[in-house]
Amino acid sequence: MTTISSVSLKPSELKALFLKTVPAQLPVLVKGAPGVGKSDILTQVARELETDLIIKHPVVDDPIDYKGLGFKLDGKNEASFLPFGDLKALIDADKPTICFLDDLGQAPPAVQAAAMQLLLARRINGHRVSDHVCFVAATNRKADKAGVSGILEPVKSRFATIVELVPDVDDWIKWALDNGMPSELIAFIRWRPNLLWDFKATSDMTNSPCPRTVANVGKLMLAGIPQELEYQVIAGAAGEAFAVELTGFLQIFRKLPHPDRVLMDPDSALVPDDPATLYALCGALARRVSVQTADNFFAYADRLPEEFSVLLVRDAIHHADEIQHTRRFIKWSADHSDVLI
Repeated sequence: MTTISSVSLKPSELKALFLKTVPAQLPVLVKGAPGVGKSDILTQVARELETDLIIKHPVVDDPIDYKGLGFKLDGKNEASFLPFGDLKALIDADKPTICFLDDLGQAPPAVQAAAMQLLLARRINGHRVSDHVCFVAATNRKADKAGVSGILEPVKSRFATIVELVPDVDDWIKWALDNGMPSELIAFIRWRPNLLWDFKATSDMTNSPCPRTVANVGKLMLAGIPQELEYQVIAGAAGEAFAVELTGFLQIFRKLPHPDRVLMDPDSALVPDDPATLYALCGALARRVSVQTADNFFAYADRLPEEFSVLLVRDAIHHADEIQHTRRFIKWSADHSDVLI
């Protein structure tokens, strides 16, 4: 279970923070359990800000990767340092660039110490880091059994702020809708939100549910894994408890009336009583709506319990925002004016 502290941010809040700190070149350290989305959020920020993104993995680096390659100057009894690879890219950057130090807490102390001059002095053995570069770092926590030995105190103080990223169901659902995750998986997480995050650090060769592993389940479903292998494959991706619940939910989902039939005859289509079935049906219908089917869609939405009617319309707008310009949406929103869409 995630312990929420006063410095905890959900994904949308961390993204909002990055959108301010990156242009201001303020370094931020993000801690959090494996699979909560640290790297993915920063990738989104780099895309929105149209910045280059250099991802470094200090855990597999040597101190020389942060100082340059030493060489003897011709004809002189002295040496200098030659920047190479990512180091040279940080010096030569001619456009906004994020340098992401991933898994910093797993890096040996010598590598962390070598990185300090990047973070504070912004110099590498006489070579100045480009003014276009902003540094961001991330680390797991010691309790996550991810090989984190800690971060040196002088390194921590180089960051403008240290925050912890924690999962959030609403943020994950928005991400899942934007990234084409299966509607049945999204409906399942709506029904069983606690299963988005049931991370258990273990030395066993097993996975447990977290945003990354649940997304992997979605990718496997999109790949079309055979139904007879679903349980085994899902258990391998996100754990046996998750697989038991999801495969049971999928059995319900597959027995639903086809969404097209509901949209053809919304006045007589069955309205399920079971919450799990309602979540499943709403997830399927939201993917089917269009301006052409809006009248029948809202006719059925009006027959649902208010909680599910709002859920259905919210997800539908995410897929087809043009339905907001239809007369039936205007009427529906007037009838639900006390609910923020």
